[in-house]
Amino acid sequence: MQSKEFFEALELIARDRGIEKEKVLEIMERGLLNAVKKELNHNENVRIEFNHEKKSIRAFEELLVVDEPEEKDQISLSEARRHKKTIKVGETLTREIKIKDFGRIAAVSVKQMLTQGLKNLEREKIYDIFKGRENEMIKAEIMAMNKDFVTLDLGHNLETSLPRKELLRSDEIKIGATLKVYVTKVEMTTKGPKVFVSRNDKNLVKRLIEQTTPEIADGTVEIMGLARDAGDRSKVAVYSHDEHVDPVGAVVGYKGQRINEVLEALQGERIDIYEWSKDPIELVKNALEPAKIVAINPNKKAKEAVVIVNDKDFTSAIGSKGQNVRLAAQSSGWKIDIKSISDAKALGLNYRRLDKMEKKGAENA
Repeated sequence: MQSKEFFEALELIARDRGIEKEKVLEIMERGLLNAVKKELNHNENVRIEFNHEKKSIRAFEELLVVDEPEEKDQISLSEARRHKKTIKVGETLTREIKIKDFGRIAAVSVKQMLTQGLKNLEREKIYDIFKGRENEMIKAEIMAMNKDFVTLDLGHNLETSLPRKELLRSDEIKIGATLKVYVTKVEMTTKGPKVFVSRNDKNLVKRLIEQTTPEIADGTVEIMGLARDAGDRSKVAVYSHDEHVDPVGAVVGYKGQRINEVLEALQGERIDIYEWSKDPIELVKNALEPAKIVAINPNKKAKEAVVIVNDKDFTSAIGSKGQNVRLAAQSSGWKIDIKSISDAKALGLNYRRLDKMEKKGAENA
């Protein structure tokens, strides 16, 4: 049958929903098949042919020729020979289905299947979009909140619930506020795509720094290590593959513009940026900044280091609740054991002071 309106509707639906025309056609075909099968008492051997050029839809059924039909997909020899005089028992007759009002018969079935099918296609489309953003950072707007969760609008008509424990303590939570979140996982559920996001994940800091530092995007500067106490403090080790580019300066930016943009997104969380080094002494020293270090005894094979500090600097070197040394160890990849000079002497540890090593190095230069 001619169905110009059908194909025009197909084009319109595909365009408006942003879905491939072929996929919409598949849904419509299933709906039409159901309608035709119902009309034919559920004969399963039915096919639909769409011709885009001629704007036509044709339906066919295949029937097995037998002497005495017992099944819905069978036809008697006498009946079959009305359509094809030479046909024999055991052969298959392909017969076009003539339906006077094809649109009316198909309407209910197609509409129901089309509605559900388009819904599923849109879910798949949204899933693919966010699956591609897994392990990336996105913007989200706060739509609602309660004591346990914050509801975020992720765009594409998709919302997610963020547990308050995944927020930063300093986050300003109000309707309409925008947050940058890290997509940790995307799943397809029976209700559609589910996107899990976090503000606490350390990779959020990494993505924020990458976004503000072109030298990371072009490969000149690389983030070698990162450790985070979400909402409080992070330590980030950076390395430059170009000796003419200062990695710390690249991340911090002119007058701190780049790092301030990161800090703003993290609601004031402190970030220590330090230079990663192939020299373990230099690496551990930089990682513990701003602590004042007297000496470092590295064990390269075990990636462990005993760090000596003045007695008065012991507490600050370790940091509140051990935070400074813990973040330094996690971001550098070295196990760090801090000793005061008094403890080092009591343990009989031998060490060379860094200031003397630096002075000797300067004299030899």
